[in-house]
Amino acid sequence: MLRKNFLREKLQAGAPVVGTWSIIPSPVVADVIAAAGMDFLIIDAEHGPIHYETALGMTMACESRGTSPVMRVGGIIEAEILRALDIGVHCLQVPNVSSLDDVDRLIRFAKYPPTGNRGFSPFTRAGGYSAAQAGELTRTANEQVLLAIHIEGREAIDRLDEILLRPEIEIVFLGLFDISKSLGIPGQVDDPHLLELVRSMTEKIIRARKYPGTIVLNRDRMRFFLEMGMKYLTYSVDCELLTRACATVRQEFLEARPRGGKP
Repeated sequence: MLRKNFLREKLQAGAPVVGTWSIIPSPVVADVIAAAGMDFLIIDAEHGPIHYETALGMTMACESRGTSPVMRVGGIIEAEILRALDIGVHCLQVPNVSSLDDVDRLIRFAKYPPTGNRGFSPFTRAGGYSAAQAGELTRTANEQVLLAIHIEGREAIDRLDEILLRPEIEIVFLGLFDISKSLGIPGQVDDPHLLELVRSMTEKIIRARKYPGTIVLNRDRMRFFLEMGMKYLTYSVDCELLTRACATVRQEFLEARPRGGKP
């Protein structure tokens, strides 16, 4: 990557950041979200039906507004990681990381030598479509691209201390819904036991000089997690935000129409 990483700059300055998930495969929707001032947008290629050509357009839309494009791939899959990085995302977000071995494989696929063994072609968006800056690309990409991992299951929770040893991992995202499932309380993301576990993990992540993150669904939870020390917050999902806004308009219409009007 040869461009400025807006997300990295904000995090390094100590500022918390907020973004949202995008499962709607549309550069126009990405542009609308970025125009609203989000710090980042996660292009979700794990749960969303987004292919790389569409993701490329979404990445370009984000960057044009000063919003960092992030891409969640399906897992530690070399081909998916390579394509995501080659289209120029600022951060790679990887689910289901459970061990130090997982982390080492991710680093190997995502970083150029000598740190890793990422496949190299300068003829990509990340490389400026030219070999002119090929030598600079490997250095700046290793320095600039953020790696974010998801802690989602019991094994990852138990091995968090060793996972945090690798300096190349900078964002550690605590997946509340998957963690609730692993605790046998699926969907109960406000459970006191779960929240205490999240607090303990957040403290570990901060001590390791990394950026903790999670998902929030309302303003109160946003404040709660910011006070806990979270730095990387994702607020809801694009489809839910759209649904919520339209439902609000519908309710306002029902309240405003004359009494006795037909449905």
